[in-house]
Amino acid sequence: MDGRKRLQACIFLFFFLIPCLAAAQELKAIPLVKPQMDTGRLLIHVLKDRKSSREFSNRKLPIRVLSNLLWAACGINRPESGKRTAPSAKNWQEIDVYVATEKGLYVYDAQKHRLNPVLAGDIRALTGSQSLVREAPVTLIYVADYARMGNAANDRKDFYSAVDTGFISQNVYLYCASEGLATVVRGGIDRENLARAMKLRPEQRIILAQTVGYPKK
Repeated sequence: MDGRKRLQACIFLFFFLIPCLAAAQELKAIPLVKPQMDTGRLLIHVLKDRKSSREFSNRKLPIRVLSNLLWAACGINRPESGKRTAPSAKNWQEIDVYVATEKGLYVYDAQKHRLNPVLAGDIRALTGSQSLVREAPVTLIYVADYARMGNAANDRKDFYSAVDTGFISQNVYLYCASEGLATVVRGGIDRENLARAMKLRPEQRIILAQTVGYPKK
């Protein structure tokens, strides 16, 4: 390598690679707080107010709200068996909830009720073409891990992962309606590019995305 190429390599390392590595190292697990069991509204009123919203404030979700939201989505409600607030076929629990924020991408660890870091950087813009994905503080990305679904045929994996995602996303809708949050579930995703950015394995499939935040006033 001649001197000029060596210099270019050093410049790339200093200005691009090192900052990216540092950012990844700074992204740490986020412990969530115990879900609140003494709040919320009557279910019949929540069902009345359940709706999709496409206008969001950029106000961030407090850790208490985010904790309750993720537990409602698919947290463990029966610790003795490890079963969840949302059903899953054969108890495969094949759906992972990824959480895209301004700071980075995390995945919800229901066993430890925390967010585990995946990668630093804001990928919310890759979760859809609408401007709302950049404005809302959180986008949930539902990813099916087919490796957890045993020897089931692919069409059955497709079917059950879609159904199980529906259960989880409806839990999110109901929690948002109860707490006065805005949300919308979306299927219009460039799944190939998003999966690449998320560094997913071949057996992981993006099913849907769901944007969550405070309503725009």
